[in-house]
Amino acid sequence: MIIDAENTVMGRVAATAAKKALEGETVDIINSEKAIITGKRSEVVERFRHQRNRGGPLHGPYIPRTPHMLLKRVIRGMLPYKKARGMEAWKRIKCHIGVPENLKTGKTETLKNAGIEKLQTAKYITLNQLTKELGVKQR
Repeated sequence: MIIDAENTVMGRVAATAAKKALEGETVDIINSEKAIITGKRSEVVERFRHQRNRGGPLHGPYIPRTPHMLLKRVIRGMLPYKKARGMEAWKRIKCHIGVPENLKTGKTETLKNAGIEKLQTAKYITLNQLTKELGVKQR
């Protein structure tokens, strides 16, 4: 299954991917940097910044800065990743920035009722904008 995360709510993409992976499907998420998080921009950034700054370099939680790994971390929170079933499901999930060459020919799915057009508010931030605020190093 290939999910296109462009202009879709991150939590809904994560929930769908977690459910499909637990069922035994391999899930590839493309355009993960274009997924959105709803809420006021400053509050979303502050929440993730607080999460990243908690602990220290030798203690957790380890919150990634890159958009595709941040999305994969959110999906991990929806899986029983400490059990064998959850760990196997987590290994079946791949998140990609953009569209890789080997997935360009595959059939992509967009999630219904998860798009930006269904939002009742105009307040949102993309994962790419969030990770720039968190200090990701651009390539």
